[in-house]
Amino acid sequence: MNSTHTLDARVADEYQPLVNSACMRQLDAMVTRIAPTDVTVLISGDSGVGKELVARMLHRRSRRSDGPFVKINCAALPTDLLESELFGYERGAFTGADHPKRGKFEQAHGGSIFLDEISEMPLSVQAKLLQVLQDRQFARLGSEHDIRVDVRVLAATNRDLTRYVAQGGFREDLFYRLNVLNIRVPSLRERPEEIPILIDHFLTTYCRKHGGGPRRLSSATLERLQRYSWPGNVRELENVIQRIVVLRTETVVADLEVLAQRPPPIDMEMPALPDVANGGPSTDSLGLKELVRRAAEATEREVLKRTLRRLHWRRIAAARRLGISYKTLLEKIKHYRLDAADS
Repeated sequence: MNSTHTLDARVADEYQPLVNSACMRQLDAMVTRIAPTDVTVLISGDSGVGKELVARMLHRRSRRSDGPFVKINCAALPTDLLESELFGYERGAFTGADHPKRGKFEQAHGGSIFLDEISEMPLSVQAKLLQVLQDRQFARLGSEHDIRVDVRVLAATNRDLTRYVAQGGFREDLFYRLNVLNIRVPSLRERPEEIPILIDHFLTTYCRKHGGGPRRLSSATLERLQRYSWPGNVRELENVIQRIVVLRTETVVADLEVLAQRPPPIDMEMPALPDVANGGPSTDSLGLKELVRRAAEATEREVLKRTLRRLHWRRIAAARRLGISYKTLLEKIKHYRLDAADS
């Protein structure tokens, strides 16, 4: 069996346990329906839900399955390196480029390229990617000659790209080029019926890999695992089961119960700045330093107020949550004239 077929078998083995709920069976039906086409697909969902497996299954069920599947993580590389990795470079294009190099798009010719964490791609590289999607051609760094490629583009993001476009972090024209078809992978808490199946799958996988460990979990541990909300999704569940197998103990589940008791994360959305035109000098008369100071104070006051409100004004818990001393918290409450009655 060659390496491509081995990879296909592994992908299928990892993908199958994910499609045992109604919402995931609908997703699988969509994958089957659109895989044979060459349409660009944007895969969205929280971190750890299995977006890469969906991308690999789209490739495996496509007419390009005998071609390469090339992945690049757009968040893992700085701008200059990301551009050269995607599009390649010629000798002498920059210091250290002592030989030409094929980029990921050239390597993926005849197959599929998977752009993971596409939202983290810098705007300058987004512009060049847009050209590739439009014209199916590009030039290596340091070259004036265009290279044509036959590549299917699959992209993934854990951001709300519509909102990110509105914030100016992502090109609107590129978003529409990528979002021809959108597959949203549900979080694990939306498909809790899959948790026992995934547990059995990961137990079998890691007992075989590590040469031992529990083949079954106690009913108490299973109940705890099903009660947990899994913010890290399938990846977090897999890591927990691997720890159980390696350490040969189910006591690691107690750590999840501690996490589950933590308060929800504070919404760090920037509050609106105070209206300095009312009751104070206009912004025209304020220097940049003073404006920044006022903005920082407004943000700090709002974060303090929200944290205290969500923790029902338990000051010790709020100080721990904010990573400051109890004395500092009391000083800030006094400085900003915060009162539990106002919350």
